[in-house]
Amino acid sequence: MSALLSLGRLWSLLVKETIQMRRDRITFAMMLGVPLMQLMLFGFAINSDPRGLPAALVAPTQDRFTRAMVSALELTGYYRFVTVGASAAQAEAMLVRGDVSFVVTVPSDFGRRIERGDHPVMLIEADATDPSVASGAISTLGTVAAEALQREQGTETAAAEAGTHAVQVVVHRRYNPEGITQYNIVPGLLGVILQMTMVMMTAMGLTREIERGTMENLLAMPASPLEIMLGKILPFLGIGAVQVTVVLVAAKLIFGVPFMGGLGVLMAGILVFVLALVLLGYLISTVARTQLQAMQLTFFYFLPSILLSGFMFPYRGMPGWAQALGELLPLTHFLRMIRAVMLKGAGLEGVAQPLAALTVFAVVLTGAALLRFRRTLD
Repeated sequence: MSALLSLGRLWSLLVKETIQMRRDRITFAMMLGVPLMQLMLFGFAINSDPRGLPAALVAPTQDRFTRAMVSALELTGYYRFVTVGASAAQAEAMLVRGDVSFVVTVPSDFGRRIERGDHPVMLIEADATDPSVASGAISTLGTVAAEALQREQGTETAAAEAGTHAVQVVVHRRYNPEGITQYNIVPGLLGVILQMTMVMMTAMGLTREIERGTMENLLAMPASPLEIMLGKILPFLGIGAVQVTVVLVAAKLIFGVPFMGGLGVLMAGILVFVLALVLLGYLISTVARTQLQAMQLTFFYFLPSILLSGFMFPYRGMPGWAQALGELLPLTHFLRMIRAVMLKGAGLEGVAQPLAALTVFAVVLTGAALLRFRRTLD
């Protein structure tokens, strides 16, 4: 019996494995960090019914009826008017950039038509690039507008009996009027695929050289840290170019995703994004000492990046602290850029903000990777 199972030997092995686990701090941190991250993100940050969505008001004459409409929309909890004096051109630009999710247009004769007993009309343009974001807010429009007008006129009972003075709300679902989910998901998948492959391949490729001992030969060469870094990351840019071509062709031919913007602007944004990803992988490789650690660190990055970027769940539905964390992720800005170019036809001005953010990420990651670079393996 003792030959098959010895409690003393078993105890020694358990002690040995415990000590080994304590030495591998990255693995130990992952065991505690991943469940905690999943609990916090899914429990607090994820919300499939976003509220407080930013909106712009275009109203040449803001009479009491217009103000009543704005107040009623805000009371629903779905609308948050960030500007109430925008022109039609300004509101259009804000919708293209993604600064607002709705543009509410109240015509100049709105109040006069109400007083004459006509049926007033108001227009609401919704950014439907993400169909799930606008669905809840749009479903409440007709009832809310009619009740607000009735309260302002003091004719709740009369309107209920006669059915007159109803507000006609015209809703335009911009950029994706049919609400096709693939138009939102497929462009985002390009960013997710690039992120999964570029970061992991770069991180594991460099740590593989450390494990095999070939990094010593590389460090002995008369090459600067910048030259070594460029030599490692540039081949992965070529791999990324192949993936981009495959995904974009499939998006157009298989899924029928519209391509409204310029190819040059899109390629510039993708290039900066891929560069930031391979630099992130290079930075991870300077921290990890084994391929297992590199994989663990990339997975630790993937989870919040996919959940907080707006790819799986509406970005504006998350609380403020989760949106602040999402702003620190390159995928968040890439999704804004590619959806704006492909679905909205945005030009360089329309994607200047996400493109600038991606450029900042690339510059910061370059500096961090060079600072972390080790000239020796000690």
